[in-house]
Amino acid sequence: MTIDDDPAQAASRNASAPPLTSTQRRAFWGSFGGWAMDGFNWTVFGLVLAPTMTELLPRAGVAATSANIGWYGQISAALFLLGWGCSVIWGPIADRFGRMPAMTASIAMYGVFTALAGLATELWEWNAFRFLAAVGVGGEWAMAGTLLAEVLPERVRARFGGLMHSAAYVGVLIVSALYLAAGPQLGWRGMFLIGGIPALAVFIIRRTTPEPERWQQNSAEQERKSFWQPVIDVLTPPYRARTLGNLALLVVCVIGLWAGSTYVPTAVTDLAHHAGYGSSATVRLAGISSMTVAAFTIVGCVVIPRLADRFGRRATLAGLFVLMAIGAVGVYGIAYPAHSIVLTFVFLPVLGLGGANFAIFTIWLPEQYPTRMRATAFAFTTTLSRWFAAAGTFLIGYGIHASGSLAIPLSATAIVFLIGIGLVGLAPETRGQVLPD
Repeated sequence: MTIDDDPAQAASRNASAPPLTSTQRRAFWGSFGGWAMDGFNWTVFGLVLAPTMTELLPRAGVAATSANIGWYGQISAALFLLGWGCSVIWGPIADRFGRMPAMTASIAMYGVFTALAGLATELWEWNAFRFLAAVGVGGEWAMAGTLLAEVLPERVRARFGGLMHSAAYVGVLIVSALYLAAGPQLGWRGMFLIGGIPALAVFIIRRTTPEPERWQQNSAEQERKSFWQPVIDVLTPPYRARTLGNLALLVVCVIGLWAGSTYVPTAVTDLAHHAGYGSSATVRLAGISSMTVAAFTIVGCVVIPRLADRFGRRATLAGLFVLMAIGAVGVYGIAYPAHSIVLTFVFLPVLGLGGANFAIFTIWLPEQYPTRMRATAFAFTTTLSRWFAAAGTFLIGYGIHASGSLAIPLSATAIVFLIGIGLVGLAPETRGQVLPD
C-alpha cells in the first residue's frame, strides 16, 4: 500500500488477495517460535539473577548484598551484550550461505549454552556460558526478520513483522509463567536447563523451511564476491549514513532494555523483601511483574505496524521513546524509592508498551537495504549496538553499586530516551515503500 492509497481500497485488495502459502506459513511460525525462545532465554538470565548471584557470589568470596547483586549483575549483563555484539558474524554468513543455515546454527548455539548455564558452579563459568549463549541469541532477530521480510507478500509484511516480534515477549510470558508456577521447585538451575529443550525443537522445525527466492536469485552473484563485501557495502555511501543512524537508535533502545525493563524482577524482588513477603510470594511477584511488562509489549508489537503505516516509522519510534522515559522514571524514580509495589504496577504497562520500540526495526531495517546486504545490515545494527550499550550498562551498574540503590541510575535512563527522540531523523523514512531488491 502506498501513502496515497485509499484505506477502503487497500482493505478490499487485501480481502481478495490469496492466502499465505504453506512455505510462508512455515517461515512465519518457525521465525515466531525461534524468536519466542530467544525471549525465553534472554529473560531467564534477568529473572533468576538474584537467586543465581545469591548462590554464586559467596563462592567467589563476595557477599550477596543487594548492592553487590546489582553491581555484578550489571557486569554480567554487559558481558551478555558483548556476546550479542559478536553475533554480527551471522549477517555475512546469511548473505553468503543462506538465511536458514545461519538461523539454525544460531538457535542451536543459544539453546545449548543456556542449558549449560544451569550447570555452572562458579561465577566466571556462568558468565562464560551467558556470553556464548548471547552469540547465538543475537543472530536470531536479524535472521528471522530478514527471512520474513523476503518471504511474505508486501500487503502483510509490516503486520506480520510486528506479530513476529511479539514472539519474543510471548517467550518472556512463558518463562515468567513457569517461574511463577514452579520457580521455587525448579530453582535457577532448573530454569536454565529447561531453556535449552524447546530451542532444539524449533531447530528441527526450521530445517523444513526453504530459502527465500530473493536470496536464491542473488546467491550466485554473492558467491563471486568476498565474504566481507556486504559489511563493506553497509559502511560505504549511500548506505553508511543510515547504517550509523540505525546503530545510534538501537543503542538507545538497548540501554533502555537492559538497564530498565530487564531489572524489573530485581526491583520487585527488593520491594517484596522490604514489605516482608516470604520467599515463594517474592518469586511469584517477580514473575507477575515480568509478565505484566511482556503482555503490554505484545500489545505494542501488534499495534505498531498500523501506527507506523499511519504516522511513519520515525514518529512512531519517537512516541515509544517518550513512553520508555515515562516508564523508567515512574518505576525506578518514583515507585521504587517510595517502596510502593502498587505504584510500580501502575507504571509497568507504560514501560511494557514503550518496550515495543524494537518491533519498529523488524519492519524498518529490511526496507532500507537491498537483498545482497540485508541480513548483514540487520545484524550489524542490531548486534553491534550491544557493544556500545554494554559501556552504558556498565556505568549504570557502577551507579547502582556506588549509590547502593537501583533508583537514580535506572531512572536516569530516561535521559537516553530523550536524546533518542532527537536522533530519529538519522534513518530514512520508508513509509509506503516496497521492499528493495
